[in-house]
Amino acid sequence: MKAIALTHYLPIDDPQSLVDADLPDPAAPTGHDLLVRVEAISVNPVDTKVRSPKPQVEAQPKVLGYDAAGVVEAIGENVSRFRPGDRVYYAGDITRAGSNAQLQLVDERVVGHAPKSLDSAQAAALPLTALTAWELLFQRMPFDSESGGNRKSLLIIAGAGGVGSIAIQLARRAGFTVIATASRSETIEWCKAMGAHHVIDHRQPLPPQLAALGFPTIDAALNLADTARYWDVLGELLAPLGHVGLIVEPSEPLRLGDPYKAKCIGIHWEMMFARTRFRTADMDEQGRILDRVAALIDSGELRGTQHDALSPINAANLREAHRRLESGATIGKLVLSGW
Repeated sequence: MKAIALTHYLPIDDPQSLVDADLPDPAAPTGHDLLVRVEAISVNPVDTKVRSPKPQVEAQPKVLGYDAAGVVEAIGENVSRFRPGDRVYYAGDITRAGSNAQLQLVDERVVGHAPKSLDSAQAAALPLTALTAWELLFQRMPFDSESGGNRKSLLIIAGAGGVGSIAIQLARRAGFTVIATASRSETIEWCKAMGAHHVIDHRQPLPPQLAALGFPTIDAALNLADTARYWDVLGELLAPLGHVGLIVEPSEPLRLGDPYKAKCIGIHWEMMFARTRFRTADMDEQGRILDRVAALIDSGELRGTQHDALSPINAANLREAHRRLESGATIGKLVLSGW
């Protein structure tokens, strides 16, 4: 099968950082595994972090990729939710071979039925970010997915990114007044298109901008960018008994005492791969979330987050996708489709 792989961890401008490869097809699926023919993939910051320069060398080509959409080719003996021919989408499992290949084995419990109203490229844009936003808002943080935001305000830092784009929509649907941050005209318009009620500039001090909108404090915040940079200001802005959601490893030690302690602020971490990495008893919850997101997409309550696309899926285009993502200027999701 065709695949894109690495053996050395190199800067993305090095042509050997990601290379085209011809690898053996995966073994026939067993247990809960599906064998999926991958039709489209998308890139996330985790891809660039795993690929980033480091001294180790892989003895065999390593395939990355943590977002895909495709068609089920074969199923293991314990599979109950899918049949060959089903269209699926998923983020998969960071401990296994990734989706940057024509064929992939993936556990059915973390797979969803792809939205019927989206093509494969559009569907591939969603899984990792939708799972991250849903798990953080509605499972790590104490908010109900249907009405948990009623009469509450939510600040989303980095609203135009992949997670931010779907988090804005999920939060607005749950009843939050959503305030997103963005700094360029195109990212401001994207946040508004995703459903943000207000957009403020994260390059400028946040408190006066929020106060001008009538929010001297906020009930909850998602910091989807730089955990350390916004730690102190969020401690200042969050109301007593508020909540903050985090997804980015801090670049420096954080003070966990006041004002977070004084206000009894809930601090919630989300790592989408925790369920598969640690084989948690509720791992199948990810499949249920993806099915729910697909239903909301098909009903028109949510919209896709694809902003850019490259074709075909090959090493040159994937390197370009990584390069754009590392620039920090991408909007929504960047997808690749077709072999």
